[in-house]
Amino acid sequence: MRKIEHIGIAVNSLEVSNQLFEKLFGAPAYKMEEVASEGVKTSFFMNGPNKIELLEATTPDSPIAKFLEKKGEGIHHIAFDVEDIVAEIARLKAEGFTVLNEIPKKGADNKLVAFLHPKGTNGVLIELCQEII
Repeated sequence: MRKIEHIGIAVNSLEVSNQLFEKLFGAPAYKMEEVASEGVKTSFFMNGPNKIELLEATTPDSPIAKFLEKKGEGIHHIAFDVEDIVAEIARLKAEGFTVLNEIPKKGADNKLVAFLHPKGTNGVLIELCQEII
């Protein structure tokens, strides 16, 4: 893991939350997209070298909808940039972590992604991200 790639925040409304974060950072979201396979719409903000991803559910059975129902709005995950996601998945499995996606999938912001179960990471959902070349 090379660096924190972004922090994901689950929100009830991207429209409302985008306005809030635009005021907070003094700049609009630089990117918005929908990941239909995950039932989510996202927007991304930069703050210096740091990236924040806001996530809104588009279907009632999506992981974000379930998170919001259980915990409400707030930090959903911390994502780490990796050079080789397949190798990192294998390494983490060998270390005893529960990988939720053994085969990386396409995520937002031109990334391949995989997640580690929060039960093995002190309650924090960890996302691995590799730039798609």
